[in-house]
Amino acid sequence: MSIPIIRTLADLRKTVAVWRHDGLRVAVVPTMGALHEGHLSLVRAALERADRVIVTLFVNPKQFNSPADLAAYPRTEHEDAAKLAPLGAHVLYAPHSFEMYPEGFATTVSVADVSEGLCGAYRPGHFDGVATVVAKLFLQTGADLAFFGEKDFQQLHVVRRMARDLDIPIEIVACPTVREEDGLAMSSRNARLSPSQRQDAPKLAAILLNAAARIAGGAPVDPTLDEARSAIAAAGYARIEYLELRAEEDLAPMDTFDRPGRLLVAAWLGETRLIDNVGIPARPEAITRAAA
Repeated sequence: MSIPIIRTLADLRKTVAVWRHDGLRVAVVPTMGALHEGHLSLVRAALERADRVIVTLFVNPKQFNSPADLAAYPRTEHEDAAKLAPLGAHVLYAPHSFEMYPEGFATTVSVADVSEGLCGAYRPGHFDGVATVVAKLFLQTGADLAFFGEKDFQQLHVVRRMARDLDIPIEIVACPTVREEDGLAMSSRNARLSPSQRQDAPKLAAILLNAAARIAGGAPVDPTLDEARSAIAAAGYARIEYLELRAEEDLAPMDTFDRPGRLLVAAWLGETRLIDNVGIPARPEAITRAAA
């Protein structure tokens, strides 16, 4: 069993046109490859809601801040195709770089507000690259639905805002973060961790969950986050880029827990940057006070 691989936009559009002629519902799962169970869970979710599923594989140079990071990103197309085939995904769209960014390409999609702060503060231009390539993939596939994981929560907001603002007729479906048995959020970057770092890595999620539970229970936000930062440093993380509470709906900063929130973190373990987040449903009494 194998999955058909399409390299050109012309061939992709021919394939999708046949599906459209037959009245089929189409979903897309955008990826940069190096697929793990988190990606595969998105494909399964897409297969439940659509008649045809396109998985895209494109290591997008426009969303990397460092040429070295781009060069180090794993390219595992053969292995990725083998993982997708048993699931029943219908097409792997793996275009060449010149297919996505032909000579003379001069357009950038930039999403303000939700791209600011958090990862946006430490990776300048990153979300412009994400918004640009995802907009192209939405338009190229013409999909009805697109599936993204919640682990990249700021990216999820950027993509939603971009599709809304540009009137792209597609539903963005968010899927829960998939974790290893020890709690570490699945990521292609986890493969870069040394054996000892891999043992320390799950502490980030444990600290995040503890802080979220304390805030949900009424603990003040700033002291709780300060304690969590100290715990992350003690767990072996060399540098914490951010640990913040943001509003679930629009990523607005929150000093007081008075509505549904999301606790987000980015920290470096050795030479590997890890991100994670945990949702915190608002306490009923907090919502009542906020509405008063």
